[in-house]
Amino acid sequence: MFRGRVHNGVVEFEAPGILREGTEVAVRPLDGSGKKPKATKKPTVNRALARLAGKAKGLPPDAARNVDHYLYGHAKQ
Repeated sequence: MFRGRVHNGVVEFEAPGILREGTEVAVRPLDGSGKKPKATKKPTVNRALARLAGKAKGLPPDAARNVDHYLYGHAKQ
């Protein structure tokens, strides 16, 4: 295993010259410093749309049941 630190976006190994130029490597941070910052919590789509529930005015009382009728002209249920 090789150890090093990131400086200006480049991994610099503790012992220089241990790998040939162009060698492909995989890097895993040893401590929590490489973790992504926590994302801000966004409301789910359901929660965002729940705010709108019951807000529409002037709809027929059976609009939810017969949405296809009102939008596309299908037979009512």
